[in-house]
Amino acid sequence: MAIDLDELEPRKAKPVLKDLTTLGVAELEHYIAGLQAEIERAQAMIKAKQAQRSSAESFFKR
Repeated sequence: MAIDLDELEPRKAKPVLKDLTTLGVAELEHYIAGLQAEIERAQAMIKAKQAQRSSAESFFKR
């Protein structure tokens, strides 16, 4: 009997969507601002990783 390596990994819970119907306009704007900040943080990380990868590729091509 073979072991499936995927079974050894902990299962990731699906993110729970926030109920937006209970929030007012100001709360929704605050929520959106937080999401936009998180998007910017993720985009900055993508740029940093791309720069790191590009640097490594140029180093090893020589």
